[in-house]
Amino acid sequence: MKQYTGRTLEEVLNSIAAEQGCQVEDISYNVLEEEKGGIFGLHKSVTIEAFTSKDVKEFIFDYLGAYFTELNQGVAIEIIVDKDREKEGELLYRVILDAENNAIIIGKGGQTLRAISTVLKAAVNATFKKRINVIVDVNHYKEDRYKKVKAIARREAINVAKSHVDCELDPMPNDERKVIHQYLQDFRNVSTVSVGEGAKRHLCIKYTPDKEKKQEENEAEKTV
Repeated sequence: MKQYTGRTLEEVLNSIAAEQGCQVEDISYNVLEEEKGGIFGLHKSVTIEAFTSKDVKEFIFDYLGAYFTELNQGVAIEIIVDKDREKEGELLYRVILDAENNAIIIGKGGQTLRAISTVLKAAVNATFKKRINVIVDVNHYKEDRYKKVKAIARREAINVAKSHVDCELDPMPNDERKVIHQYLQDFRNVSTVSVGEGAKRHLCIKYTPDKEKKQEENEAEKTV
């Protein structure tokens, strides 16, 4: 993370914004040192650590470029920056890879891709000293995978709502469980919970009558 020094925080932030071609509110920073000098504090200065989305993108490009060069793999890298739907004011970095051999980078059941994603996230968070949401995909493999798990979850949720019998899905990684949690959160009469540990952690879709329906039943019982 880069360090910047100026007479005031406002001056430093405006300088960074002009340099990076962004708005001041798009800058993440930590004040490292603030000095005051002279009788009237006229010689004061402030030093900060700061970064923008441009810095994060450049780091990801350089990090993955070096990573795949070491593996002797030719890979095209595209980074799309979106607003994070879950964290207001935060950004989501979608890293799309397209390799000479995508199957090698994806690995069996997406294991290699998950490992790359884990390593990259750790490197980004350590460098910028902040939890930054990064999603790594290979030629939209994850996007297609999410569509499939949503379809499976929808089918099983419908069965659970009709039969009132809970259903346990096969073990899956955290990101896929998260997709299903979000997808089914407004689905009537069902709820989801993660159970199990490690590689065996999976989702259970449970029959959960709607609150309104429960209230109606309770009222009906009182009148009997």
